[in-house]
Amino acid sequence: MEKIKDYMEQSAFGVCSYLGEKMSISSARVRLYFIYLSFVAMGSPIILYLFAAFWLNIRRYVREKRNAIREVVS
Repeated sequence: MEKIKDYMEQSAFGVCSYLGEKMSISSARVRLYFIYLSFVAMGSPIILYLFAAFWLNIRRYVREKRNAIREVVS
């Protein structure tokens, strides 16, 4: 069961864990809030989740490229 949980956390873009770290709460609680909000708001938080995942991936890509350029210049 632990392997399944680890796999799901890695493949879920890391949005919940990122938000949990920033707000100093557990990522499991953030996931629950997304689930509850999805039921209440009829799916609109899923759009926000996907936008956040896209934003985090772009941010990670830019940082990796910036570090690669710094290593080449040094």
